[in-house]
Formats: sequence, structure tokens, C-alpha cells
Amino acid sequence: MIAALSIGLVAFGVSLLTLFSGFGLGTLLMPAFALFFPVDVAVASTAIVHAANNLFKVGILAANARRDVILRFGLPGVFASFLGALLLTSLAGQAPLARWSMAGRTVDIVPVELVMGLLILAFALLELVPALRRWRAPTRWLPVGGALSGFFGGLSGHQGALRAAFLTPMGLSPGQFASTQAVIGLLVDGARLVVYGWTFARLRDGDDAAIAWPVVAVTAVCACAGALLGKRLLPTITFEALHLVVGVLLLVVGLAIASGLT
Repeated sequence: MIAALSIGLVAFGVSLLTLFSGFGLGTLLMPAFALFFPVDVAVASTAIVHAANNLFKVGILAANARRDVILRFGLPGVFASFLGALLLTSLAGQAPLARWSMAGRTVDIVPVELVMGLLILAFALLELVPALRRWRAPTRWLPVGGALSGFFGGLSGHQGALRAAFLTPMGLSPGQFASTQAVIGLLVDGARLVVYGWTFARLRDGDDAAIAWPVVAVTAVCACAGALLGKRLLPTITFEALHLVVGVLLLVVGLAIASGLT
């Protein structure tokens, strides 16, 4: 119950505030899941919620998506997301790299948590460093950006910041930007969920391997509710302070995951 309420509130708030912004729901949702579940379970759970939310956003934003951008950016992202998801599932089955103790507690540093924590720290810098946040890629790099975004989407679910850096120079309207991102995100989510579903059951054993479907369902509903309210209230607003809050939270969570403390 605590997990469902906590993660659901995160999903609602982030979905509300980031419908038309430069980073996605998965930026904070995956770390929120990781506070309660193993990292590979957290990534898979986030992918399910993310896909449901993107499907809902595609529905409410209708036909605003730019097909040329989807073809040039989205298709490379779909193929690359398979590679990222395969890397995640291979990391999930590996033995601990190191062990350390603090206050009588023994902590294992396992590859999947170390990689995920370092990635979260890297994406935290994208939120905290103004020069990195303002960086925009030339439009000729759009397929490369799609592949990078898709790869990291498959590996950790963090694809929104990179996607924004490559899509912003395209001159999309807020509605086109949100709808195009939703379609591309849905394609990437579908691809990585195929890999997760194919490999997930054989990579883990025990009760901690199971996805908590009630928590995922509550979170998906909260995310969709946030997107619906965001469409009505916040179509043209961006939040500079939100980047700072997100960046600091990602730093804390990234350090906790990488060190094995979660």
C-alpha cells in the first residue's frame, strides 16, 4: 500500500508537470520504483507504466505527431532499444562485484545497480548543469539521437532528456512536441517490453522477481490522470525550478542505487 501510494503520487505529479517539458515520466518514476523493488523489476515496471501513459497521451493529443520525425528519430530508437534492453537483462543475472559494510549492514554492489546508479547520476547532470540542459543537436543528427535515446530507454528508461535535446531544434509546436514524443516513447516501450517479457522470468527466481501488478496499475492510472490534468492546465508552461528538484533527487537516488544502499 505504501509503495502504491508513494509511486502513484510521483507518477501523477511528474506526468502533470512534464507533459510539455523536456524530460519524461521515466526520469523519476524508475528511481521511485527502485526504492521499493529490485532494479530490474523497477525498470520493467516503469516500462509498463510508461507505455500505458504514452498510449493515453497519444489518444488525447490525437493527430499532432510529426510522421517525418517519427520515421527519422523513432525507428532507429526502436532498434536500439532492443540492444539496451538485452544489456539490462544480461546485467541482471550477474554476481556482485564488491561488498562493503556500514553500521553493521553488509551491502553488495551488483553490476545492474552500479550501471543504473551511474546512469541516473549522468542524467542528473543533464538537469543540473545549464549548459548541458540547453544543448541542442543539429537536425542532421536526428537518427543518431534516436538511436542513443532508444538505447538508454531500453537500458534504464531514461530517454526523455536526450529526446528533447534532439527534437527541440525541429521547431515543433507544444502539441506536436508532446504528441511526437508520446508516439516515439510508445514505440520504444513496446520494443523493450518484448525483450523484458522474453527474458525476465528466467533471469530471476523468488518472490522479489515478480512485478507488483497492483502497484503498476495504480501508478499507470495516476500517470494518466496527471497527463489529462496537464493537458487542461499546463499547455505552454515550463518549470525551471523543476529541473533543479529533479536533478537533486536523481543525484541522491543514483548514489544510493550505485552503492547498493537501496
